[in-house]
Amino acid sequence: MSNFDFLRAGWPQIAEEARRAEHYTNGDPRSSVFYSRRAIELMVHWLYQVDDTLTKPYKDDLAALLYEPTFKRLVGPAIHTKLDLIRKQGNYAVHRPAPFTPKDSLPVVRELFHVMVWVATRYALTPEERPAPGIPFDAAALPTPQTGVVAKTMAQLKKLNDELDAKDAALAKAHNANEALEAQIAALREEVALAKAANATVPDTHDYREDETRDLFIDVLLREAGWKLDQARDREFPVTGMPNNSEGGKGFVDYVLWGDDGLPLGLVEAKRTRKDAHAGQQQAKLYADRLEAVYGQRPVIFYTNGYEHFLWDDASYPPRRVDGFYTRDQLELLIQRRTTRKPLASVEVNPSIVERYYQRRAIAKVAEVFENKERKALLVMATGSGKTRTVIALADVLIRANWAKRILFLADRVALVNQAANAFKQQLPDSAPVNLVTDKDSEGRVYVSTYPTMMGLINPDTNGVRRFGPGHFDLVIIDEAHRSVYQKYGALFDYFDSLLVGLTATPKDEIDHNTYGLFNLEDGVPTDSYDLTDAIEEGYLVPPVGRSVATKFVREGIRYADLSESEKEAWDLLDWEDGLIPSEVDSSAMNTWLFNKDTVDTVLETLMTEGRMVAGGDRLGKTIIFAKNNDHAIFIAERFNENYPQYKGEFARMITYQQTYNQSMIDDFSKPESSPHIAISVDMLDTGIDVPEVVNLVFFKPVHSKTKYWQMVGRGTRLRPDLYGPGEDKKDFVIFDVCQNIEYFNQDLPSSGTSATPSLRSRLFTSRLELLAAIDAAPDDAELSALREGIAARLHEQVSGMSLDNFLVRRSRRAVERFAQGSSWLSISGDDFTEAGTLADLPSAGDVQDTDELAKRFDLVALRAQLGVLAADPGFAAAKERMRAIASALGEQRGIPVIDNNIQLIEAVAGEDWWVDVTVPLLELARIRLRELVKLIDSSVRTVVYTDFKDTAGESAIVEIRKVAVGVDRARFREKAIAFLREHENDLAVSRLRKGLPLAPGDLQQLENIMIENGLDATQVRDAATAAHGLGLFVRSLVGLDRAAATDALSSFTAGLTLTANQQSFVGLIVEQLTQRGLVEPELLFAAPFTDVAPTGPVALFGDAKVNELVAVLRRIRETAEVG
Repeated sequence: MSNFDFLRAGWPQIAEEARRAEHYTNGDPRSSVFYSRRAIELMVHWLYQVDDTLTKPYKDDLAALLYEPTFKRLVGPAIHTKLDLIRKQGNYAVHRPAPFTPKDSLPVVRELFHVMVWVATRYALTPEERPAPGIPFDAAALPTPQTGVVAKTMAQLKKLNDELDAKDAALAKAHNANEALEAQIAALREEVALAKAANATVPDTHDYREDETRDLFIDVLLREAGWKLDQARDREFPVTGMPNNSEGGKGFVDYVLWGDDGLPLGLVEAKRTRKDAHAGQQQAKLYADRLEAVYGQRPVIFYTNGYEHFLWDDASYPPRRVDGFYTRDQLELLIQRRTTRKPLASVEVNPSIVERYYQRRAIAKVAEVFENKERKALLVMATGSGKTRTVIALADVLIRANWAKRILFLADRVALVNQAANAFKQQLPDSAPVNLVTDKDSEGRVYVSTYPTMMGLINPDTNGVRRFGPGHFDLVIIDEAHRSVYQKYGALFDYFDSLLVGLTATPKDEIDHNTYGLFNLEDGVPTDSYDLTDAIEEGYLVPPVGRSVATKFVREGIRYADLSESEKEAWDLLDWEDGLIPSEVDSSAMNTWLFNKDTVDTVLETLMTEGRMVAGGDRLGKTIIFAKNNDHAIFIAERFNENYPQYKGEFARMITYQQTYNQSMIDDFSKPESSPHIAISVDMLDTGIDVPEVVNLVFFKPVHSKTKYWQMVGRGTRLRPDLYGPGEDKKDFVIFDVCQNIEYFNQDLPSSGTSATPSLRSRLFTSRLELLAAIDAAPDDAELSALREGIAARLHEQVSGMSLDNFLVRRSRRAVERFAQGSSWLSISGDDFTEAGTLADLPSAGDVQDTDELAKRFDLVALRAQLGVLAADPGFAAAKERMRAIASALGEQRGIPVIDNNIQLIEAVAGEDWWVDVTVPLLELARIRLRELVKLIDSSVRTVVYTDFKDTAGESAIVEIRKVAVGVDRARFREKAIAFLREHENDLAVSRLRKGLPLAPGDLQQLENIMIENGLDATQVRDAATAAHGLGLFVRSLVGLDRAAATDALSSFTAGLTLTANQQSFVGLIVEQLTQRGLVEPELLFAAPFTDVAPTGPVALFGDAKVNELVAVLRRIRETAEVG
């Protein structure tokens, strides 16, 4: 008798493999496990062949088949766990040299039995093929070992496995080519579907013994961590003194993890899968108490239900969820750190790695967070301000304090990984950095990797032991931590049970809510931040100089009517898509699918003549050109080589993701004297590349993301001493802006904030509400009144469709009930609009009636245009261009009857004349007639068109980059100082005041003359000077103290101190106040904003002696503006 006899009738081949697994259980355990895996592999393939509900995955191996979503849903988590356990154990049998015993094979065969019962119960074609209800697994029926039988070796099983794989592949190929067999399988699918439906009506009473599966799964996880579990003391270890009713308080610890010294390192309390894992927390703690009482060492606690696992090192941290178990070495280290770990504040930051105050402040802030038992921190630091150096210094502190032994640095691109690896080698060589992208086998203390590379290395080695288990790293560093990284690789951060530090250059008000959530932080409040403006003002980065490169074609497109006769002839002969010759091409097509030689030549000429030069002015400095797409990059490179053949194709090169060996190109570009000197990039160099020699950036594409814009600007901000010669440092860099990006981001654009983007439904509701308000504020007009009725009716319909049974709607019940009344929309004003606006994002039955997303998006564009006409909405220009682009695209779809019927309106909207004095009702007409047509636009890839028309170049003008302009928006008094003193900012008296240098005799009189000469009333100047106790103090209060001078003035106070994070914040506030106000009176130290850091005053932070020293410093700073 066999446990698998029920398979013989319906699945004879599978039954044979299962019986082999059973036969070898005691005599040849390795072969038993191998055949168990073989049996489930055949069964899984059969299921995919006959069950139409399953979708075949991209790969045909067993792991891919098991994890395909439709398969996981079909079998459910319990059976899926059993299948995966058998698969893993089967792999170990072929690849793991460790010996196999019946203790290993028996649980696998038992799980195989339960899997086969599940399949046969659901797929038996006849009632006779179904296993008997409640059929048990009979371990006594397993054959006993026979004398003289030699167990198969691992090599023999591997050879057999390869032979069977080849046989299966050949058989599958033959099946695919056999049409008759396909017909049989089709018939079988129908038969199986009927049987499956019939079997579903019969209750499944089988006990699948999930508790045994749990135990086996825990065994597998422990073995992955290197625990052999081959001694009696490893399982069900007896303890006494438990608070139970047994004699002596007996208890049995499910698993004890022992050290080489015989002391307990850890324990595992396992609960049934149906129970919450936390149900075992208190029991595990009591077991830890008893083991500590006997052995004098408290073990680390794990408790689990087989699916969820928790680690509780109750001597250090509260419980936390983990994805597996620690190795022996890792547990030993955890226990050792209980007594050897140093306070982080006691370890001095290595000044050879970082010396800047804000870097040391960031390290101190992170250290305080970690000391307070928090395990995550987020640092926001401007591009080029030394993020990598900061975390290297942090890693050094953690290593020397015995908080970290192994560290992982993750980045999203190979170039960033290479940079980080080189930085660790240079700054922390003893850490033996390992670049896992290029060297996957070496060992070290610091590992750097891309996210995908690390994801691929987590899986167990072929011997069944994970190299990178959950406890492998003590610190994980995420470079450019933002939402998209978390969405793709969040499982990676959850997997490693480590301290976590995120780095990002994204401005803190632009960071997504989910990113702050990942680090358990309040929105907008990272652990520490240092922005680009401060870095430039303090001299740690260089500022950009903006140059607008205006070309008519890029900004306005090409109109056939504007071309010369010869150019018109060339236009007619171009290879236009579908042979339809357009009358114009709008600006959005430029450098997307239409490339004009003269446009690119004009930009290149501007770059080569006005760009920053090096090598004594003989060579263009390192330059990045940001191209729109790959075709655009190719065209730019071709035009450069055509215009500058003397460089033999080496000076300007493409560096894009589509190229092979692009990293070697980046390496060459990073060398100051090496070609290429111009890198033409599509996205690849937008972020992360660190080349201090870059002095020219060409924005040859429009950028719409504020975050990306500042990251691109950051490519040029790094300092570079002696760039232009000895003592001639890099002072700035030039942005050649072809696409008006600077003007766009110079606007007072609303921050994207940290909340989710409003839905299309919400934006439409809000825009209609705004248009209603704008109409009500406009003079009476019959056409506008008619339009208002339609808008009010649409809003009323949407609110009427909001069901009060919906809990989202119920919160706004009062407003919904009010605006569901039609009369409420007849006349609303003031707060009524605000109240109605709260309903914008609530679900409504009215949304179901209009599901055309493209039409609704067109509605939104048209509404913004209408608002622009009525209320001078700043979005009018963009809405106008978008509507023209849509109309232009519709005009290219001639031949479609509904478009031909509206072609006159389409062409008008696409043109310019229609927009002259356009009215709101006219825009409404266009919206109504065109909204249903938008879906007809062909979104397929356009044919690339190359032209050679004379472009009109505007004057290359300097444009201010407001967000990083030094001294802009710091305080209202400074703006007045700029108005009075801009032309004399280099005057000796003004310079001395800004830099905190003593004034010479006559300086104040000269300063007074300057201010009066600039139009200020003499009496007012003298009155202001009297009120400020001197003209020097008055002017200092306007212009402020140079930040570097303020920092330097305080250096004597901070010298020799290892500042805590709060102390650094306090000193930083003083610097900020000096920069803005020019001086800080000592009494202000006991008021806001200083009390936000030190509520009881600075004495609690520094002590009396140091506060007296600080007051003396502040008085000396004041005196520099008083001496005449």
